Amino acid sequence: MTLPSPSVEFEILQKRVIELAIRMGGLFLLLLWCFKIIEPFVLIITWGAIVATALHPVFTKAADLLGGRTKLAATLLALLLIGTLVAPTVMLADSLVASAQMLVDAGDKGDLTISPPPARVADWPLIGENVYDYWRRAATDLPDVVQELTPQIKAFGGWLLSTITGTGLTVLQFVVSFIIAGVFLATAATGSKAAEALATRLAGNRGREFATLTSGTIRNVAVGILGVSIVQTALLSVGFLAIDFPAAGLAALLALILCIVQVGPGLVSIPVIIYVFSTSDTTPATLFAIWTIAMTLIDSVLKPLVFGRGSTVPTLVIFLGAIGGMLMSGIIGLFVGAVVLSLGYKLYEAWLKETPAPIFADPPTGSSAETG
Repeated sequence: MTLPSPSVEFEILQKRVIELAIRMGGLFLLLLWCFKIIEPFVLIITWGAIVATALHPVFTKAADLLGGRTKLAATLLALLLIGTLVAPTVMLADSLVASAQMLVDAGDKGDLTISPPPARVADWPLIGENVYDYWRRAATDLPDVVQELTPQIKAFGGWLLSTITGTGLTVLQFVVSFIIAGVFLATAATGSKAAEALATRLAGNRGREFATLTSGTIRNVAVGILGVSIVQTALLSVGFLAIDFPAAGLAALLALILCIVQVGPGLVSIPVIIYVFSTSDTTPATLFAIWTIAMTLIDSVLKPLVFGRGSTVPTLVIFLGAIGGMLMSGIIGLFVGAVVLSLGYKLYEAWLKETPAPIFADPPTGSSAETG
């Protein structure tokens, strides 16, 4: 048989490489185009998948109670999520709007009025005298103080108004993601098989193990961190609204962020307690303080109940994920970032524990190559 010359072999190889490069380039462009099309929805779909994964045990029980009607169970859960989100958001948004509009008007007109400070403000430790003197000056000579702080007041009020506008868009994103979560739950059986198939395709024999680890991590973080933070913030907000705190919406938003990044809402709740004691009667202020302190510490009771069933993720990982997600994608990124980075950490941890296969294996003993 006549072998092709080296030059002919090179030409054949060159054509194959060019053909392969064209195919790979075309495939890459197609994938890139598909990603660009769905890019605006990636965050919402991801959050919907996280919510569906976290609520799947609840969905299963609800479907059993409804006689196996999975679509009805998924619809009811989605509506419950939307109602739970919209109702408190509307209540707290009124407080945010009022606070922001007051600050903007004060900056524009200079007609903000401030009541004189209670005498007990001067008894605050460390900062009491300075706060009392500045507050008294604002109550007696407000135009001068407003003129001095006009740029800061207008800047903060404008930021607060823009935050409210962004919050409206965020609420819409959450609503859409909850609808998507309902769709995922209604097709949970098919979706679970597809996820396992993809995991097996990516990780080989350990695909099913990684798929189980993924769902477990999502449930732990979504319920143990995000769920507890949302419940804790909601209970704190009840106290803020009951005592008629003027910036209840802003305080609730800051408390939620601090809870998710694992700092704790004390940086918000303690100043609010001090303010309420300075402006309200002793009895309601005391009741508010008891409620707020109890709700500030309630996560130390709720988290062990959740994380007792599985391993936890380091606080630093959750902190970086939440802050990075919020900086990249806003409020919804605060939730998604914490879950995604925690998931990446757990998968990386599992990969490190895997025993690598030897590159050069010893030849099997008793092979046919041996001579008797």
